Amino acid sequence: MQKLTFISLIALIIGSFNYASAQELKLNDLEYFEKQGVNILVYNNLFTGGFNDEKTAGIEMIHHGVRTSQGGAVRLSNTPEQWDLVPAIPTRTVNQASNSIESILKYEYYDFESRVVVTAKGKGVEISVYLDKPLPTALEGSAGFNLEFLPSQYWHKTYLMDGRLNRFPRYVVGNTVTRPNEEKLEQFKGFVTYDDRGTGKFVDPLPLETGRSILMAPEDPERLVKITSHDADLMLFDGRMIAQNGWYVVRSLLPAGKTGKVLTWTVEPNAIDGWVREPNIGFSQVGYLPSQPKVAVIELDQKDKPQAKASIYKMDENGKTTEVYSGNIEPWGDYYKYHYVKFDFSSVNIPGIYHIQYGDMKTNNFIIEDNVYDKITDATSDIWIPIHMNHMFVREAYRVWHGEPFKEGYLQAPPNSDHFDLHAQGPTTDTEYEALELIPGLNIGGFFDAGDFDIETGSNISVVQNFVQTWENFKPLRDQTFVSQEQRYVDLHRPDGTPDILQFIEHGTLNLVAQAEIIGHMAQTLSNSVLYNYHHLGDAASLTDGLPYNPDLGPYEVAADGKSSGVKDDMWAFTSRNPSLDLRAATMFAAASRALKGYNDDLSERSLYQSKRLLKEATALLASQPQDESGREWGSLGDISTNLQLYISTGEQQYVDKFQELLWPALDRNVSFVILTALHGIPHMDASYKEQLRPYMVKYKEYVEGLEKDNPYGVPIGLGNWAGSGGVINFGTTISFAHKHFPDIIDADHAFKTTNWLFGCHPYHNYSLVATVGATRPKEVFYGNNRADFSFIPGNVAPGILFRQPDHFENYDDWPFLWGQNEGTIGGNTSYLIFGSAFKDLIK
Repeated sequence: MQKLTFISLIALIIGSFNYASAQELKLNDLEYFEKQGVNILVYNNLFTGGFNDEKTAGIEMIHHGVRTSQGGAVRLSNTPEQWDLVPAIPTRTVNQASNSIESILKYEYYDFESRVVVTAKGKGVEISVYLDKPLPTALEGSAGFNLEFLPSQYWHKTYLMDGRLNRFPRYVVGNTVTRPNEEKLEQFKGFVTYDDRGTGKFVDPLPLETGRSILMAPEDPERLVKITSHDADLMLFDGRMIAQNGWYVVRSLLPAGKTGKVLTWTVEPNAIDGWVREPNIGFSQVGYLPSQPKVAVIELDQKDKPQAKASIYKMDENGKTTEVYSGNIEPWGDYYKYHYVKFDFSSVNIPGIYHIQYGDMKTNNFIIEDNVYDKITDATSDIWIPIHMNHMFVREAYRVWHGEPFKEGYLQAPPNSDHFDLHAQGPTTDTEYEALELIPGLNIGGFFDAGDFDIETGSNISVVQNFVQTWENFKPLRDQTFVSQEQRYVDLHRPDGTPDILQFIEHGTLNLVAQAEIIGHMAQTLSNSVLYNYHHLGDAASLTDGLPYNPDLGPYEVAADGKSSGVKDDMWAFTSRNPSLDLRAATMFAAASRALKGYNDDLSERSLYQSKRLLKEATALLASQPQDESGREWGSLGDISTNLQLYISTGEQQYVDKFQELLWPALDRNVSFVILTALHGIPHMDASYKEQLRPYMVKYKEYVEGLEKDNPYGVPIGLGNWAGSGGVINFGTTISFAHKHFPDIIDADHAFKTTNWLFGCHPYHNYSLVATVGATRPKEVFYGNNRADFSFIPGNVAPGILFRQPDHFENYDDWPFLWGQNEGTIGGNTSYLIFGSAFKDLIK
């Protein structure tokens, strides 16, 4: 029996490699290693130094179209967390002659440098680590070379370490040890990232296996990788043991006391012979109006030969499908890694259920009907937005989304405090409050920013402005949410007789007015004081103990009167003054004062007063401060918007004069940046204003038409570390308002490019980027506060298709933890709300 098992094991291994292509990896012109089915990137994408390890950097592998491995670098822990130290990479040298890439990796804090050389060797690469000086004593036993693998692509699959067979676990299970917390604090430069509950220890996972050679996923030729270490043991760790966003880590420690080439790995990713990526047929999962343009964008592997035609099939009442249209495939061209063709089926206009057939590919079904867009914003307004109401108990039927958070309020952040979410308190508090003093009255209203539970003031300002614009332009009377400020209670799917959007405006304004009145200006953020709480998953009400911190008490001790504790878990207010932020708040307060008039008159009057005050003070402060070009541009936009909103609210001539004085030069500088604000002014100006705006609309039309040549989707595609749904939504909103006022210049058809993109016509896959919105295939995992459940909050809008340098787009739907592609934000989702409202108004 043992002999039979061993023979079967050998057959499995040999059979796995039979899939391999004889093609060797080569350095291409984009400076990464490539063969059909395998791309190996070497520091094309760098660690940020802001959020540090974002799982999007280092040595990365794109394996049969999916980025399955990343983070390859010298690291200082077995399973690095997000805020662990990351190496700076000051140099990267590409040597085409030797088919290699060499980089310096530096840890400034330890004065420690290593050199990593990656060289193509046959079907794989050789990774070598060189040291010019021995490891610092402090890093002996902790510095090692890591390569991380995406769990969702490997769980349930097998691996062999030195021939020993095992399986990658679906859920993290394994053994750990505890170590002195001083070691972790050292590596985190003092950030408290864990709660040791007084033990003085932190948890460190032990390896699942150890050996010199690991074969991963031998049963899956698309994921098969072999790694061999020539100098040191390989260790396999499960990074999810200490962080749900952790990856599987293959690691070798660097030796102490040695220099020169101290470590060598051979990494051989399998490449299926003749592999060609399956076509991605981009179309709207929501469906189409009978009268709208209908164009599928088909993304093809460069080695794939385009079909001549595609077809549309219609389903009858018995479930039988019949071809109703066949049309030519039209070439568009290359865009980054792939080739694109288009299939226009606009002539199909009879209501019904359809699918697209392209070669052997059959899409899921979609609908053609007059009502397909009627409910595109309902989940966002009915569910996602109220769930993110801070300082409220939120219930949905049997489910409690969260209790009332942060009853203890917010403490003044101490001067010179850096923050792990890229905030900082300056040398003074800029308030009347002392460091760690309770600032009373801030624990009211406001919205969680995103997948975390802080109040980002800038985002909340945008949110209220979005709500007001939606209310004033479209007057949505939808009422599906019970909101009681007195009870601090929200109940979903329970009408209370008041339009939900008015209650959302009130809720956001309550917190922002409190900041202006109590602090004297706008806070940067109301956020966590310790990182351990910041990455909290679960009920927001359990993030803190609900009691203010009392330094006179011992750790975790509660005062005799039950009103304070020794737990350092309080939320802090970061209050360094930013006049540009004050200016944006002035814009929002002016708008909110109008919307709240007649509903909450007291809050309306307070908002208008703060708008005027902040405008006056912020303008004076900005005039006295130096501004870079970007700051001037954003400051100008804020000033333009504030004066417009104050003019609409008060009718005073001084504001309209200032608005026009600033607007036209700004349009001359960047028409697409300012044009939406200019359009919002049309209903409040005379006819000459609109005519003066006309040539700028012609210029904007040129920009819109230029997008058709820029990419096959005809929308502004973002190429940064945060995917571009926000820019596409803003584009659609601008088109909707532009067509309303200038239908002879801006064609309404351009607005459908945004819905197409959001609902499935985009690179990488064709899933709808809006949770639960889409006929049969919306995305099913998002980066929300329930991300550890691999779930979503209905109505969430994903940032979408993330670009990885130099030519790869991606959006994981089996791994929620990359916020740049999967995290919906309160600002982005309320921008979607105004777009959806404007779009539905347009098509009517």
